[in-house]
Amino acid sequence: MFAFRLSVLLPSFLLLITTVNALHFYLDANEKRCFVEELPSDTVVEGHYRALEWADSTQQYILNEELGIIVEVEEMETSHVVTKTRGPSDGRFTFTSHESGDHSICISTNYTSWWSSTHIKLYLDIVTIESDRTHIGELSSKLRDLNQKLEEIRREQQYQREREADFRNLSENTNSKAVWYSVLQIGVLIATCTWQLRHLKRFFADKR
Repeated sequence: MFAFRLSVLLPSFLLLITTVNALHFYLDANEKRCFVEELPSDTVVEGHYRALEWADSTQQYILNEELGIIVEVEEMETSHVVTKTRGPSDGRFTFTSHESGDHSICISTNYTSWWSSTHIKLYLDIVTIESDRTHIGELSSKLRDLNQKLEEIRREQQYQREREADFRNLSENTNSKAVWYSVLQIGVLIATCTWQLRHLKRFFADKR
């Protein structure tokens, strides 16, 4: 197994992007080639590969749709498999490191025959994107402040709804009392008119 280390620089920016361009190597059909990458935790790694197969008929490397590439990423300290994907001869892979430390990125083909003499030329580009924890902490603090303000707004809205409900109940109670007061006034007026009519009727009856 052949392995080498890709160095990663860590400046204090919001995003760190390290790209390996035009890296290519050769491997046999039944061979696995591994690379060791030291990654901080929570680092996104994106890779693009393009595999060409040697053709004896044309004496050159060509694309073969039947050729598949297997990418397996493993944390070397814990032997935890981060991802294992199988794609075409020209494809991409992405994973996120959960723990800091060395990660092995192993590439092999879907050819399993030990007697195969097929040779593969593979181009590989790897991009690592690391988040700055300081900026993440600042964003988390801003999110907490925003959540607190939203909670205050929610409580204020709840208080206003309760006040509106109390005012509505008070208005309905006042309106109900006003209606009953009006009914009582009408009743008193009717009673007074009835009494006056009876009194006048008796008065005129006595005059006769």
